[in-house]
Amino acid sequence: MTDSGENQMKRRNLLKVLGLGATAAMVTAPAVAQPAKPTAASIVPPSPWPTPQPGTAGATASLGHCRIGSGPTVCVVLHEWLGDHVNWEPTLPYFDLSRHTLVFMDLRGYGWSRAVGGSYELQEAAGDVLRTADQLGISRFHLVGHSMSGLVAQRIALDASDRIQSVTLFSPVPPTGFHADDAAMRALNAVIDDDEAAARAITARTSGRYGTGWLQRKLKIARDAATPDAMRGYLKMFTTSAITGDTQRLAAPMHVVNGALDIAFYRGEASHAAFAAAYPRATLETIDDAGHYSMLETPVRVASIIEKRVAATG
Repeated sequence: MTDSGENQMKRRNLLKVLGLGATAAMVTAPAVAQPAKPTAASIVPPSPWPTPQPGTAGATASLGHCRIGSGPTVCVVLHEWLGDHVNWEPTLPYFDLSRHTLVFMDLRGYGWSRAVGGSYELQEAAGDVLRTADQLGISRFHLVGHSMSGLVAQRIALDASDRIQSVTLFSPVPPTGFHADDAAMRALNAVIDDDEAAARAITARTSGRYGTGWLQRKLKIARDAATPDAMRGYLKMFTTSAITGDTQRLAAPMHVVNGALDIAFYRGEASHAAFAAAYPRATLETIDDAGHYSMLETPVRVASIIEKRVAATG
């Protein structure tokens, strides 16, 4: 095989691992239909988010957020690249809100922070979360991250180790970052503007097991969640950033949860090895019946995992 042929094979294999190549495209992605127009008889359910606060810009910028619950144990919950706080809605009925206070935060350019722009860099995101916690009078808290915000959560836990009581990460970007070559970056950038590309990525990350209704719902969450500029900025963040320095000084217990039906990058041995090397005391768990979006796919399990991890730290 020539060097050119060998390079092409390596590129195809990388795209396959990242869920972006021809194999991912072959997964049957149901056609994305236009949502039906609401009628006069449509019933609009009450919002599960009682008093969300929008983000603010400026030198003392704060992230948009919403508090739910009245318990003494505080959990700050962050989101992924293809979704904001809405991803977490299915889990809300399954938390004991007399024991927990959940503070859902949207990063710049997402959800309640959609109007707040920025550099979309790792250190900025970590600083925003800590500043918002300060403004809310939260001194110590448990931290929950998902996918790209798993990288942000790792940065926070190391930068503010005296404030973080535990770290629970769902399908997180590993400390080494999300490595992507030029072809993979083109495929990821296409997800930002192209619904078919986004549908392929979502379908690959759930092993193609769900139907049209699921895909329509997840795609709507993604499109409603963020500005294109924010998505481009955070894409650069999690594909070019890594957690460096003395990671083994992490004081808070860390628990990493992956879905067995996710793409190989997240559930594979390379990711597990990266976490084990950086955080030797981290524990790992796999949800057999979930892909990348476990809070949407298995909400009871996800809420229970968070509560158990929080309880285990006292």
